[in-house]
Amino acid sequence: MADKIKLSGVPETMLQTVYARAKESAGRGAIRDKKAEEIIGNLDYDFSLADKGVAMSSGVIARTILLDRLTGEWLARSPGATVVNIACGLDTRCYRMSGFAHWYNLDLPDVIDVRSRLLPENGSISQIPMSATDNWGGMIAEYDTPVLIIIEGLTMYLSEAEVKRIFSVISDRFEKATVFVETMNPTVAKHFKEKSIEGSHAKFTWGMKNGKKLAELLPDFRFVAEHSLTEGMAEFVPVYRLLGKIPFVRNISNKIVVLEKPPVGGRSDK
Repeated sequence: MADKIKLSGVPETMLQTVYARAKESAGRGAIRDKKAEEIIGNLDYDFSLADKGVAMSSGVIARTILLDRLTGEWLARSPGATVVNIACGLDTRCYRMSGFAHWYNLDLPDVIDVRSRLLPENGSISQIPMSATDNWGGMIAEYDTPVLIIIEGLTMYLSEAEVKRIFSVISDRFEKATVFVETMNPTVAKHFKEKSIEGSHAKFTWGMKNGKKLAELLPDFRFVAEHSLTEGMAEFVPVYRLLGKIPFVRNISNKIVVLEKPPVGGRSDK
């Protein structure tokens, strides 16, 4: 029997994103996400609005391609690492990656309740039922491993104070950490409308012009790099190989910003 899911607001958007990945995986195949396909096959949910959300779906696929590549490369350089996936929803990246010692999936309790039913996890993969702005650092057991924090599809629903709070929790818990964080252009956050997002009664509330501006808000972190989602789009919409070279297009696209918290004494100027 299919599992009937009842969520609203930002947590409900996780159903739209896993559906986008499953549909792509089973169709065109720019990504392969068999876990997402299994999840959708076990859900009783009306995805008609998600089918109309072409821009949202394309963005989900683009960031999946980009974050899979960045995460895989980072793990290859950091064997035995700890990964914390903040606002994980029904993300399945932990099943596509190797080389980590422990992967934590963190989200609100009602989200983790749903995730636990669909993706029961244990051993090297753990679930933490807490808000991203709670003091979740004490739930991470590892101290001496490299640490990667992934924040995907979240900041655009928060306030600046909440974003700063998340990074404060990271800084308080880890002496050194790398963060991959998705950001949205503030103009897009203010004006962009998406049927599947509005149908979930969620709303974009915050954006950041670029990664360097974000780093200026976070005194313990330094800017390393940023990647426009146009890089991921180019993998399945070839015209983006050209469009991605246009500064305006790159600037209005969501970005994956790479930040680092260097250990005390190891920081360089931004």
